[in-house]
Amino acid sequence: MKNIKQFRVLVMGRANAGKTTILQRVCNSTNQPEIFDGEGKKIDTAVVQGTVARGYHNIEHELVFQNNPGFVFHDSCGFEAGTAQQFNQMKEFVLEHAASATINRRIHAIWFCIPMTDCHRAVTAAEQRFFNECDTGHVPVIVLLTKADALNLDVIQEFEDEGLEIEEAQENITRKERELLEKWCAHIKDTLDNCKFPPRGYVSLKNMDEKTADCATLLQCTTSTLNEEGLQRLLISTQQSNIAMCVEYAVKV
Repeated sequence: MKNIKQFRVLVMGRANAGKTTILQRVCNSTNQPEIFDGEGKKIDTAVVQGTVARGYHNIEHELVFQNNPGFVFHDSCGFEAGTAQQFNQMKEFVLEHAASATINRRIHAIWFCIPMTDCHRAVTAAEQRFFNECDTGHVPVIVLLTKADALNLDVIQEFEDEGLEIEEAQENITRKERELLEKWCAHIKDTLDNCKFPPRGYVSLKNMDEKTADCATLLQCTTSTLNEEGLQRLLISTQQSNIAMCVEYAVKV
């Protein structure tokens, strides 16, 4: 593990699932990442800006944030509407990089994003296909329920339809939002846990567009699912946003 210099994550899911924003919060950055090809050569972002803005990425490209180069991210395109060729390319990448002979090319975790803005179709055929066909081996897959704060709007709309005053119903809104998130989380978990290769963990994330958003639960969940202590140490030392997590792990060891 001493030769591994960067923690490498594959980020998957639909376009507009908030993936880039989450990576910015993890790396404590407001900037866009630098992009490198598979050979480590920097790519002019102006060349790929149009496709990136539309949610299309070359999965082989490496995304690195200047202020935390200890993380390397790979971003798959939103393959829910993709072709069989795109799915097969993603699957080939996962299988190749999960057990790469080149230690610094291996992926160490997969974050699979499912946006709660689309909760009524949270698990589509694309998600089920991935978890039934892609054996990631020792690489843990964590499901991220992104944009969970969008459920607040659903609850407010429901209360307005019932003629309730929003200011007076704030406590009930918070409770109802929590119940709604628990309901959808249970539904997603029940569906994906019955797949051939189920996720190792589930995390809900909200308000990631805020600079002070907390990614501690995501980092803690990822750390707990890693099966090698060396990788746990690498992730904890790489993340810079949660000192308490570093202290907690130091006490354990």
